[in-house]
Amino acid sequence: MFIFLLVLQAIVAAALVGVILIQRSEGGGLGIGGGPSGMMSARGAADFLTRATRWLAIVFILLSIILAAIAAKSAGGSTTVESTLDRAAPVPEAPAAPAQTTPSAPATGEDPLAGVAG
Repeated sequence: MFIFLLVLQAIVAAALVGVILIQRSEGGGLGIGGGPSGMMSARGAADFLTRATRWLAIVFILLSIILAAIAAKSAGGSTTVESTLDRAAPVPEAPAAPAQTTPSAPATGEDPLAGVAG
């Protein structure tokens, strides 16, 4: 069902882009202004395109809401961050650093390797 609605959403989006690009940019879009005119006149074609734009936009928004609801339901209602944190492996604690002992520095003139057994 989700895939079907997603494909339908893509088709509606492509149709919406096409209808918007066909329209002339003369202002007064979506039915604002205008007067009585027949369907076969230039203004009638513009009215048809604005109506088509309106209905395609409504269908696009409704499909977006439905797809978001289906996606949230299939995810169990958790957000992406919560589900990622639930699946993440626990972070291991860093091992304690061993106590460092500083060897005594040899006095000036002494051989630094004199006490090393070889």
